[in-house]
Amino acid sequence: MQRTSLLDRMKFMATKNPSKPPAPYNQPARGDDSGSVVLERRTQKTKPPQMYQVVMLNDDYTPMEFVVVVIQEFFNKDRETATQIMLKIHLDGKAVCGIYSKDVAATKVDQVQEAAKQAGHPLQCVSEPVE
Repeated sequence: MQRTSLLDRMKFMATKNPSKPPAPYNQPARGDDSGSVVLERRTQKTKPPQMYQVVMLNDDYTPMEFVVVVIQEFFNKDRETATQIMLKIHLDGKAVCGIYSKDVAATKVDQVQEAAKQAGHPLQCVSEPVE
């Protein structure tokens, strides 16, 4: 009985031609179009993502200047616009600071609340779906 070495077997496996892969499922073999199915392409209508507005709420303790700075820093508003938003918060009890996708709005809320917490102010901010 002749024994083949591991090296000889590896050479055989490396030089052996690979077998032809089977034809993909539901596709006819080359040259044979019988039995094929053509599906009609339909355009998909996608809706834009739900947008959320970031609303800052009024309180009697947070300084107006702090609110203006927060609006400028986290909502990229100029000083005049930030002051107008702050006055709306003060007079109406709340105001929209910006409209964003859900994740961005949640991040903005977290940033505002963290800044208020670090400064020792009870400023509140929420996000709600735009209707």
